[in-house]
Parts: sequence; structure tokens; C-alpha cells
Amino acid sequence: MRDKPDHYSLQAQREGYPARSVYKLKEIDEKFRIIKKGSNIIDIGASPGSWTLYVCRKLKGSGNIIAVDLKALGSGMNCQNLKFFKDDAFSKSFQETAVKTGPYDAVISDAAPSTTGNRTVDTGRSYNLAEDVLNFALKNLKSRGNLVIKIFQGGDEHQLLDIMKNSFEVAKIFKPKASRKESFEVFLVGTGKL
Repeated sequence: MRDKPDHYSLQAQREGYPARSVYKLKEIDEKFRIIKKGSNIIDIGASPGSWTLYVCRKLKGSGNIIAVDLKALGSGMNCQNLKFFKDDAFSKSFQETAVKTGPYDAVISDAAPSTTGNRTVDTGRSYNLAEDVLNFALKNLKSRGNLVIKIFQGGDEHQLLDIMKNSFEVAKIFKPKASRKESFEVFLVGTGKL
């Protein structure tokens, strides 16, 4: 049980982000150069919106950010180049939208499945979600595009990494400092889609 906000939670509040998860993307972006000015980017599983807001601020009015989630974004999303879709990113209707708003320079996803507390079930659900994001990215990313996907560690993440190694110039598993020590989340990062 978390008694009080940690350093990242307090920093997110000060900087106007809905959640501490923004610092995971910030570290990934600084290390792998995922987000570039003028880019067309999609955030899958965007709610509450910290990753979306980070991208908006980084783009500084250039490019576009498409955000999709079953839940609404948090308040304070003052971003002129943002289009939000309250939808299932993998539904047929949204797939048609994705083709119209794409192709993308980057696909980012901090999406997590509903968890049960059973690690085997939760890692299986996370794998399925990450696989859907990867398949989406392989269809909708521009050549040389970048990809970031959250996945719960359970052994299967290496299967997706192997697919990514054949599809990107660089593909790695990365755990940002902002991930909680007890968390079994990691991120699959692919840069330079072939």
C-alpha cells in the first residue's frame, strides 16, 4: 500500500501532468529519441493523458497527436494539435480512423489490462494487449518510425522483442527509473522501423 506520493507523483502535480507515468516516457524519449518535432504520433491507451500531454508539450504546436482510450482524458489537455477518440484502438471503426489519421512517426502505449492480482493471468492479458499494439504499429508506422509499448514481465515479452528485432533497426527492453521497484512492467522500445 502506498501511503504518500513519491518524488515522481509530486513532480507530476507541480508540472501539471495527470500521472507520474509521464517520467517513464520522458526517460525513454531522452534515451531513444522517440518524439521529434513535426511528427504524427498516436498514443494508444492514453487516459488519463500524461503521455499525451508530454507529446503535446514536446511538439510545441508542430505535428499531430492522436490519443485513443476507452476512458476520457483528464482535464487540462490544452493542446491545439490533439485529436482524442473515445474508442477501442483495435475496433474495426477505429482501425479505419487510424488509416485516415496515419501513417505515424511514432506509436506509444502505456496501456495496461484490467488486473486480477493473479500474475499469470495479468501477464497473459498484458502480452495480448502488447501484441495488439505491436501489430497496429507494424501496419501503421512510417518507415523509420518508433514504437514504445508497456508489457508486464512474464517471459513472453522476449517473443515480441524477437518480432521487433526483425522489424526495427534497434529493439530493446527497457525499465525506466520512474517505474516502481515492485512493478513488473517493462517497455519494449523499437526505433527505425524497417
